[in-house]
Amino acid sequence: MHVRDATFEDCDALGAGMKAVVDEGVWLATEAATELELANRFRQVILEGDPLLVLEEEGGIAGSLTLHSTETAGVMAVGMWVVASRRGRGGGRKLIETALANRPEDVHKIELEVFPENEAAIALYRKLGFEEEGLRRDHYRRRDGGLRSALIMARLFT
Repeated sequence: MHVRDATFEDCDALGAGMKAVVDEGVWLATEAATELELANRFRQVILEGDPLLVLEEEGGIAGSLTLHSTETAGVMAVGMWVVASRRGRGGGRKLIETALANRPEDVHKIELEVFPENEAAIALYRKLGFEEEGLRRDHYRRRDGGLRSALIMARLFT
C-alpha cells in the first residue's frame, strides 16, 4: 500500500471508488453523484492545483485525499475516502500523514468535517493532532429528508 500524487489517468478510477463509498450512504456528505460527475470533480481538483493523493494497493486505487483551498488564506480542508474492503489497514493514516508532511508552506491550518458516529476516523484524526472545534448540528440534509450533524476538527501548525 502506498500513497502518490494523482494524475488525470486516475480520475475515472477515483470516480468509481468514491461512488462506491457514496453509495454506502454512511461516511460522506456527498450523496447523489454519478461516477462520471465524481471523476470530473477529481479532474477539476488537478486543474486547480489543489493536492490530490491516491492510496494504491495491489495495483488498484483504494482511496484518496484532497486538500481543498478554502476562502480563508492559509487554511485548507480535507476530503478523504477509503473503499470498504481496504479500511482498517492503515491507508487512511498514510493518506493523512502524507498530506500533512507535504502541505503547502503557507498553510497554517488543516480542517475537516466528520460525522460524529464515525468513531474510528475521529480516533485517527485525534492521534494525528486534530482537535475538535465545534459541531454543525443537523447541517446536512439527506436525500431521505433526514439531517446529519458534522463534527469540525482541525490541526494547527506553528
